[in-house]
Amino acid sequence: MTDFAALLVADRGQDARIIHLVDKKSFEGWLKKRPAEDRALLGAMHFDGKTGFAHALLPRGGEFEVVSVVKNAAELSPWCLAKLAETLPEGTYKLAEGEPGIAMLGWLLGQHRFDDYRSTKDEPERGNRVLVSGEAAKIDPTVRLAEATALVRDLVNTPAADLGPAALEKATRDLASETGAQVRVTDGKELAEGYPLIAAVGGAASDARAPRLIELEWGKPTDPHVAIVGKGVCFDSGGLDLKAASGMRLMKKDMGGAAHALALARLVIGEKLPVHLHLLIPAVENAVSATAYRPGDIVKSRKGTFVEIDNTDAEGRLILADALTKAAEAKPELIIDFATLTGAARVALGPDLPAFFSSQDDLATAALHASGEADDPLWRMPLWEPYDEMLKSDIADMANSANSPMAGCIVAAVFLKRFVPDDIAWAHLDTYAWRDAAKPGRPKGGEALGLRAIFGLLKDRYLHA
Repeated sequence: MTDFAALLVADRGQDARIIHLVDKKSFEGWLKKRPAEDRALLGAMHFDGKTGFAHALLPRGGEFEVVSVVKNAAELSPWCLAKLAETLPEGTYKLAEGEPGIAMLGWLLGQHRFDDYRSTKDEPERGNRVLVSGEAAKIDPTVRLAEATALVRDLVNTPAADLGPAALEKATRDLASETGAQVRVTDGKELAEGYPLIAAVGGAASDARAPRLIELEWGKPTDPHVAIVGKGVCFDSGGLDLKAASGMRLMKKDMGGAAHALALARLVIGEKLPVHLHLLIPAVENAVSATAYRPGDIVKSRKGTFVEIDNTDAEGRLILADALTKAAEAKPELIIDFATLTGAARVALGPDLPAFFSSQDDLATAALHASGEADDPLWRMPLWEPYDEMLKSDIADMANSANSPMAGCIVAAVFLKRFVPDDIAWAHLDTYAWRDAAKPGRPKGGEALGLRAIFGLLKDRYLHA
């Protein structure tokens, strides 16, 4: 992984190239104060702060300064320096005024590359450093955020052939070995007996990609108990209800929930939040073979309720149901789950907005506040209980899929709600975990969506309370 720590440096008077940030409102006033040669250069290049290019280099003998347009020079976004980090000549830079603040994240991530599968490194990782003075104490937290985001991206980008349930287990064990956390894995006969929905969904996979429940625990047992659950479908063919080729193309990312959960656990531990953390990742491959579970099968969940399989492509909610049941058995005060659960969430909200569901209004309000503070958007959707009727089965306690094509992400969330006791605060994120088109600091491919918002929620709840 990129050495992000080397890219943020405390300002102790080192030589650095200056970056001037301007916006539409400030540009004309800023330009009037510049040397004549700057005014001539920027005027000749039609740099008016409105329709001009993103940045320009101002010659200073054998060196240069940078002027860059941002949306709001007084309130920086996480990504307003990302393009500079991607394109400026390698070196050390500092802002002419103020501190980079939240924009440090984009500066770091703009220099990260996922090129494990390129024989030729066309775009090597860069080494641009930015100096931080008044906010030097924020360097380590920002580095941790960048590392967690890169972890999500790299895990999601890795092809399914190289990232099966065993690889998710290894990633969890790696985190445990770094942090002193404890790991336990349930598989084989014990999984079939204790977590029958997870076993059923993963039952068609080869022995090398056998299903398992991966758990990690960290922290003092006396601290508030928080459970984080992540959907770990390492590849989703749709099962016997086979997806079309177009629908299957990106299904290596169906473990994006697990990637978010792992990254969030890393952040919680790195920040040393005073919580007893319980991470649960049901890891499976939804494959096709003679041992695949079938439409019409009925499987008894860990909770004891019987679920009729209406659609084998509605598998994520099944494995989450058993994992949520396990999480609830320890009576945590909060459960959060991440899942690339429904295409319906993307139809409703598009690729950028994770659908956020919560059983408690105060928890939802706090999450949306943290989302705004982190500039990591969430959109609350309703847990509309009347839609529970859509999960009715004629012969079992419930079906796993609706008898209607409408309200798909809500129905999926209502299904999950059945497995979380009413007295436990619960939040569910139906996230895309992918970016279809590149933006500065955010390449096309795997993406962390909702991670920083939920981490902010946990910090507000347990560190700043």
